[in-house]
Amino acid sequence: MKVILLKDVKGSGKAGDILNVADGYARNYLIARGFACEANAKNLNELEGKKASKQHKLDVEKADNEKIAEKLKDKTIEIKAKAGNGGRLFGAVTPLTISEKIKEVYGIEIDKKKISTNGDIKTYGDFNVTVKMSQGVNFTLIVKVLEQ
Repeated sequence: MKVILLKDVKGSGKAGDILNVADGYARNYLIARGFACEANAKNLNELEGKKASKQHKLDVEKADNEKIAEKLKDKTIEIKAKAGNGGRLFGAVTPLTISEKIKEVYGIEIDKKKISTNGDIKTYGDFNVTVKMSQGVNFTLIVKVLEQ
């Protein structure tokens, strides 16, 4: 019997897979427990629609991320901070600080978890910061830390 898995089943497959399994296993275990449904024309059509919808969502997300990357690529973000003797900052410039500054200057929200600073920024100067968006879209920003 052909079935479409609705949930991941250990040893059988992942959700969305179409499997050919024994009739008893399909009726008594997979379908009875809600792990699968019969692979008839209606259910196969629904599965194709869901896959197409999911792919469209991913394509739109990637296009949005590429627009953001194109707008912010190689831009300079200026952050003013206080420092003590020797030019060492009180605290550090964190991904959260950078994210808030991007929102303030460009009106674009970027999650702080997507910003990679390659260590703490604790001195004045220019620093390259990598932003890793989803769908494989990455770009670099320049963070300029200035004296307040």
